[in-house]
Amino acid sequence: MTVETTVAPSRTRSLFRSDATQKLLAFAGLIALVVIFSLASPNFFTFDNIVGILLATAVNGILALGATFVIITAGIDLSVGTVMTLSAVMTGVVITNWGLPIPLGILAGLATGAFAGLLNGLTISKMKIPPFIATLGMMMVAKGLSLVISQAKPIYFNDTPVFRQLAMGSLVGRIIPGFTVPNAVVVLFLAAIIAAIILGKTILGRYAVALGSNEEATRLSGVNVDSWKTAVYALAGAFSGLAGVIMAARLNSAQPALGAGYELDAIAAVVIGGTSLSGGEGTILGTIIGAFIISTLTNGLRILSVPQEWQMVVTGAIVIFAVYADIIRRRGK
Repeated sequence: MTVETTVAPSRTRSLFRSDATQKLLAFAGLIALVVIFSLASPNFFTFDNIVGILLATAVNGILALGATFVIITAGIDLSVGTVMTLSAVMTGVVITNWGLPIPLGILAGLATGAFAGLLNGLTISKMKIPPFIATLGMMMVAKGLSLVISQAKPIYFNDTPVFRQLAMGSLVGRIIPGFTVPNAVVVLFLAAIIAAIILGKTILGRYAVALGSNEEATRLSGVNVDSWKTAVYALAGAFSGLAGVIMAARLNSAQPALGAGYELDAIAAVVIGGTSLSGGEGTILGTIIGAFIISTLTNGLRILSVPQEWQMVVTGAIVIFAVYADIIRRRGK
């Protein structure tokens, strides 16, 4: 009788600490936000507004996918927003200024992001500079290069209208008439599937988790920690490059002054989705749910005419609560 009384609470506690339960709670929070905002304003749950939320989630979600890998290693990347901008600018330079084909411009954007991430990884792993400082420096470097390369002027894609269809067209609408989903949203979900496969089925994903769980033990196991950590940051940079391409296509221009603040939304999405800032655990599904929570919250507060400064207060409070909940959960374990 005593054994049964002891085991039952233990199972209950482990249930509430499980990753599945945390994702379920995050999803329940997202549904609750949708219901609350729908009741508060008839303009929220409309087709145009839902599409707007999806589009807003596309860019932040892709950035958050890359940030997930970094945070799982117990690192941080503050440069994802400005690296996204630099990637968009390089895409504009190749397509508009140089007049090269669109695929080469897309490749240039992805390569720019991956190279910036590679530099982050090398700075952190080889020079032993803390991730916070290294990526903060890259954030400023990318911001400055974006302004220098573009001469502080937007680069427009007016001569290549096909490029905008990469984000704002609807391949799904052609397949299923009347069901118009922007291509940017499709890219987000495809990127999420690829990220989930990398995290769950590849050596890079397994080593990322191992690095976050216990880096020294991983090193003593014979793993080249520096190389794999560099690869993780390069992968995060590639996702930033993809976000830059999608952002440029959505706006039909590369805006060199854009990007500041995006890193905070990306990190918030990752944390709200259940990835621990202490490293060692996290899921792509949780990150996507977190990205939708951030976009839905921002959109709903904007529709209710809540001032932007209060929107930031609410978002910041939610992030603090999510981090505190993670601390409590890990302390319980």
